[in-house]
Amino acid sequence: MSIQKFIKPFVFLGLMANLSQAQEKTSYKFDFGPGKVAKGYTQILPNDAYSKEKGYGFDFDSKVEGIDYGRKNLLTSDLVKSNKPFYFSVAVPEGNYKITVTLGDPKGATLSTIKAESRRLMLEDVKITAGQSLTKTFIVNVKDKHIAGGQLVSLKPRELTKLDWDDKLTLEFDHQTALQALEITRVDDQVTVFLAGNSTVVNQDDEPWASWGQMIPRFFKPGVAIANHAESGLTLGSFLGSKRLAKVLSVMKPGDYLFIEFGHNDQKDKGPNDGAYKSYTERLKTFISEVKKKGGIPVVVTSTSRRSFGPDGKIVNSLGDFPAAARKVAGEEKVALIDLNAMTSTLFNALGEEPSKKAFVHYPANSYPGQDKALADNTHFNPYGAYEIAQCIILGIKEQKLGIAKYLVDDLPKFDPAKPDNPADWHWPESPKSSVVKPDGN
Repeated sequence: MSIQKFIKPFVFLGLMANLSQAQEKTSYKFDFGPGKVAKGYTQILPNDAYSKEKGYGFDFDSKVEGIDYGRKNLLTSDLVKSNKPFYFSVAVPEGNYKITVTLGDPKGATLSTIKAESRRLMLEDVKITAGQSLTKTFIVNVKDKHIAGGQLVSLKPRELTKLDWDDKLTLEFDHQTALQALEITRVDDQVTVFLAGNSTVVNQDDEPWASWGQMIPRFFKPGVAIANHAESGLTLGSFLGSKRLAKVLSVMKPGDYLFIEFGHNDQKDKGPNDGAYKSYTERLKTFISEVKKKGGIPVVVTSTSRRSFGPDGKIVNSLGDFPAAARKVAGEEKVALIDLNAMTSTLFNALGEEPSKKAFVHYPANSYPGQDKALADNTHFNPYGAYEIAQCIILGIKEQKLGIAKYLVDDLPKFDPAKPDNPADWHWPESPKSSVVKPDGN
């Protein structure tokens, strides 16, 4: 048999695979509720559970009720809601997606918070009066582990069950949401902000853990997509070794950003060539140069401070030379620097030694299912702490005059790390899933 005959079947299979990928659906319009269906929309009833065959539906045993008010506007006269958070998933390929939700209840006021994938905050406390319907639009990044050329990101075991890495886009609606309609459309014109980091940056799946990377989508209008590739326990070296930088570079466009925050776990590298001014500095420069080669914009972020108070009741630096090394690299390479270490030190000092526990995972026993012991973690944040630190990042974006600042939301909260929000006044509808397992890293 000639070599041409041998390879023909594989060429054909390759063409079929490419055709299959091209035919993957990237646009949907859903009308929720039992009433008549608006033209051009697919009706979603309360019992429409997700299946791979269908490719969309309510997920994770969500229970919703459908209500039809029989009004003239077919899109807004019916809806679904629940007395618990509920999930809706759609199978889509990797990319950035514009999500448009129509919310409201003709007979009652609602207050909606919407998260995406692994508890990324997209919309916060959207108030809608009775009889009003409101349309909101935001951008969700969907990623997968495949890298051009047949390589794969080396995922940790815990990541294999994360919503961030599965084959669908999942939206989480809190228990006060009345959902009338949903549109999903892939968009290729967004500036993508990639995040590289550790457990202080990653999208944490479970309550009460949270990180700043999952909070910052809330602060951006369409025009910017946040692609969080951080993972707990990682260093600059293990981010490289698990092919995460290769993954980011494989999908990065000129004008995209990479925010780089490492240090907590890099401290534990004790080889002869390790240290803040050795391997850490060299690898940080590698990240920067590789991003620049792609036409991207690197941003160095110093590590978040730990909750480490000294005898004088003030935060002490527990990260050694790593924040200073990051500042030095940013200066030498002439790239933007967000000094998160300095801002979080100011933030925790402003809160005070005991009150600052409200920003971290400090909870008495039995606060969450299966938690028979108190949680006391001075590195990892709860949702309030993650939200405050995300606002530090936003402040840094403004101070550094980064181009993405023009995409910040119009209702951007005023923020000063020296005057943090009162945790008692901050509202976070908890997600159903919780864990007492501490994330990797320290």
